[in-house]
Amino acid sequence: MNTDKFIFCLEAVPDIEIESATETIKHLEQLALKTGIDSIYKTCDTIEGLEDSLNILLYEDHHFNNYEIIYLVMQGEENNICLHNYYYSLEEIAELFEGKMKGKIIHFSNAKPLNLNNEEAQYFLDVTGARAISGYGESSLTITSMALDNVFFSLCQEEDDVTEVVEALFEKHYNICKMLDFRMYY
Repeated sequence: MNTDKFIFCLEAVPDIEIESATETIKHLEQLALKTGIDSIYKTCDTIEGLEDSLNILLYEDHHFNNYEIIYLVMQGEENNICLHNYYYSLEEIAELFEGKMKGKIIHFSNAKPLNLNNEEAQYFLDVTGARAISGYGESSLTITSMALDNVFFSLCQEEDDVTEVVEALFEKHYNICKMLDFRMYY
């Protein structure tokens, strides 16, 4: 396992001034304890906060190249995220990330569904430079994807080929992958 790879997690919260230990941070701590995969966790409550967090990561974090996965825990509708009651399309998000995600996997939790057609996926990948975008076709606030996300993150540490990662994920956890409708576009 390559322990030099990290996860950058950005979670949307109602108000960043109110500090609380979310389920996401608890799962990332468990992931670090069980697998040794380290992560940086940030919250945002506006599109400006999302952009600021990404800019700090890009321009001030000397380990940016080691972040293989950008994990976004944000509610929203199909191909939109919701921040502070405003919806932003994945096209708008791609433009924020323009050319900045080279070689990264952008992974969405199942707090929002991800349902891209081939053209939308290719646009996102081309604009951002990301290696892949992944998430779930089924969103749920009652059934969390965090346990499956952690397995996915572990597999990404072990394997560089995204098709191998997806095959292994489905081999190990077929039922939950189908139930949550895991998807990867690359």
